[in-house]
Amino acid sequence: MDMMEKLTILTNGAKYDAACTSSGSDRQGTLPAGCCHSFSADGRCISLLKILMTNHCIYDCKYCVNRASNDCERATFSPAELAELTIEFYRRNYIEGLFLSSGVLKNPDYTMEQMIRVIEILRYEHNFWGYIHAKTIPGAAPENIRRLGFLVDRLSINIELPSEESLKLLAPGKDKQAILSPMKQIRMEGEQNTRELAVYKHAQKFAPAGQATQMIIGASPESDYQIIRLASAMYGKYALKRVFYSAYIPAVEHSLLPAIDSKPPLLREHRLYQADWLMRQYGFDAEEILTPDTPNFNPYMDPKCNWAINNMHLFPCDVNTASLEALLRVPGIGPTGAKRIVSARRNGKLGMAELKRIGVVLKRAQYFILTADTPAGARMSRDTAARALIDPKVYAFGMEQLSLFDDIQGLPGAQDVASIPEAVEEAVLCLATNF
Repeated sequence: MDMMEKLTILTNGAKYDAACTSSGSDRQGTLPAGCCHSFSADGRCISLLKILMTNHCIYDCKYCVNRASNDCERATFSPAELAELTIEFYRRNYIEGLFLSSGVLKNPDYTMEQMIRVIEILRYEHNFWGYIHAKTIPGAAPENIRRLGFLVDRLSINIELPSEESLKLLAPGKDKQAILSPMKQIRMEGEQNTRELAVYKHAQKFAPAGQATQMIIGASPESDYQIIRLASAMYGKYALKRVFYSAYIPAVEHSLLPAIDSKPPLLREHRLYQADWLMRQYGFDAEEILTPDTPNFNPYMDPKCNWAINNMHLFPCDVNTASLEALLRVPGIGPTGAKRIVSARRNGKLGMAELKRIGVVLKRAQYFILTADTPAGARMSRDTAARALIDPKVYAFGMEQLSLFDDIQGLPGAQDVASIPEAVEEAVLCLATNF
């Protein structure tokens, strides 16, 4: 098998891993498959070669296209081949770094040693010091995880499924402890490395971009509430930089999985990312976003708007006196906008015009704020606000979420959706019955 055939097989095999910002590329002069984009610590967008070292695997995870029992074309790169391929693409300016994952060949430690060898060749023989993100293999020895951490910028280990019961059912070869123990080790190694760097600034860095994980959404029956609670706990316990949510793509047949012709739950994935952002950037707790009585997201409204609509007793919020924390709870005001408001109001009272210049999204915020030019006694009703805040990216019937790369022409806007009485009433009814 030649290199191009291996490249095609192993980049396609890596596309189901969501632990990067985006996958695929349509830019002229880049690879048609196998490119993804991530962000460096200084905010630069980096193009990465996203590839498996091998799609051979000893595990038989029911949801995985590369599982041992699946009849698919297999390929394996040697460490030298993969390092040479990466450096050649880098020299041609196709990529700026590498995202390396792998099926489990022979056993976890053998696979990790092969991955480590790839990166050692890149670092020390080709003198490549660009961004590298590597997946650790569950069950690998701690010393291999430590060796890998000192070679790469970011480490990640996939938790795969949101509960131990689902993991046992759909991935019987994997163990919860074999996944969580490396996460704990990576956190502890990172903390120790931070202390070493404080004493000696030239100390070797351990995974300076931190660690991440991925959960598959829709292959198992867990609720959204269970998923965001797990994500919140992992952020706190393991100091994760990101949790990635991957809508299950029905690519393999199995009685325990959704039917092969069912659609990926892209709207659900989208809502999980929105809720995750609220927890990481806005100070929300998982229990504020969802509860055991309301365990799933409102499909018609983003989580922040949904929370605000159901906490109208906390509004309106006076932008000229409210705390930074209170401003962050207002739909249409983000972290940057909230800080600008706090700074700008030192020089005078703020009205709608000033908020617009600051960058506040008034089409959402107007229902929850008071400004210097708000008429006395003005207050928006909950029902009016709910009808105005229906997410225009959700089809009124079927609730299908478009991806970032779909053609959005023909998608109903907010006014279009609001003009369909049945859609509005269904959305308001959903809001009323969920809370």
